[in-house]
Amino acid sequence: MAQLGEFGLIRRYFERPVRDPQVALGVGDDAAVVRVAPQCELVLAVDMMVESRHFLVDADPASLGHKVLAVNLSDIAAMGARPRWALLAGALPDGDERWLEAFSRGLFALADAHGVELIGGDTTRGPRNLCLTIAGEIPRGEAIRRSGAAAGDDIWVSGSLGDAMLALAALQRRTALDAPAMAQARRRLDWPTPRVALGQALRGLASAMLDVSDGLAGDLAHLLEASNVGAVVELSSVPRSPALAAKLEGSERALALDCLLAGGDDYELCFTAPSTRRDDVLKLGTPDTPLARIGSITPTIGELVVHDEQGEPISSLPRGFDHFA
Repeated sequence: MAQLGEFGLIRRYFERPVRDPQVALGVGDDAAVVRVAPQCELVLAVDMMVESRHFLVDADPASLGHKVLAVNLSDIAAMGARPRWALLAGALPDGDERWLEAFSRGLFALADAHGVELIGGDTTRGPRNLCLTIAGEIPRGEAIRRSGAAAGDDIWVSGSLGDAMLALAALQRRTALDAPAMAQARRRLDWPTPRVALGQALRGLASAMLDVSDGLAGDLAHLLEASNVGAVVELSSVPRSPALAAKLEGSERALALDCLLAGGDDYELCFTAPSTRRDDVLKLGTPDTPLARIGSITPTIGELVVHDEQGEPISSLPRGFDHFA
């Protein structure tokens, strides 16, 4: 079979007719051109995924296509913005067409679900490395920042935490899971669900927000630092799967605590809101996107206290993920 070449590869797997009327020029030129809606601001985010660092060598390419966009959508969701346009850069070891077909299928399925247009990017040969930049829109002045939390605010998280890290621990043979639990955890690792609709619904309601990508304790600490506040979190209120709950109560408690408080790749939203708006927040929860109130903001700057099931502070919190720690 003849090799497609770089530009043939792009045309076959990543160039589609432009459907967004705000895109004046998409894939195929030196740069893309978009028209930002009146009275809106651009919200921009970028994430990189490196083989053997962020995903396994034998990872399903369709799940990679999904995930490289999902992690960026999660950042956009954390700002309360509407995702619009994406740029994809990739280093690939070869032009494997079966891999490319599956990868682009996973990417475009999620892009179509959220109205995202791929408008450009770049490719090169090298160790597999995927980098996606996303742009979104938000009405001027309505972006939800990390810096708005105030003492007395409730702390909330969406979904459940820890299963992605639990799946990785099972794959690394640091723990064992039965088949149903492994399937659920592996889906959380490989096919995360960005909470885009929830992020937009929280405009004007959440006082501060971020996504949980590097572990609850570490990410919440970033929010506390930006807002010059502290927090108390109740471990018993942090949502977790039945499999993780069982390990938390058994001989693998240390591993379960790491998953729940420091596990990466959850891509859930953690946000604060005034306690007077508790009922308004609860109305946003759905069976697919449950919301849990896990604690409250305190005036003690930078101090994060997590109480165990007996109400005692956990003396040493597991650390969130850091590429250079």
